[in-house]
Amino acid sequence: MELEDAQRLARALKALGDPTRIRLLSIIAAQPGAQACVCELTEPVGLSQPTVSHHMRQLVGAGLVVREQRGRWAYYTLVPQMLTRLSVALDPQT
Repeated sequence: MELEDAQRLARALKALGDPTRIRLLSIIAAQPGAQACVCELTEPVGLSQPTVSHHMRQLVGAGLVVREQRGRWAYYTLVPQMLTRLSVALDPQT
């Protein structure tokens, strides 16, 4: 594995080191099109919108989701390629 790939994967794994972020990814993955509005994420995790936005910034920075602003709300979509990279790195026989 190249150093740049290892660094990218390490950022993603670090972002996933928080149970709330794993829950947020799971909630997004369960939505149609693997996409969710930040307004749909606060209640299931029991956190305020600013706190959820902080967690989502970490996931965006790690390349696990992308953010799209629609009016006043931010929508987040999973990046399946990054999830595949993590899977392959953790189990190269897949």
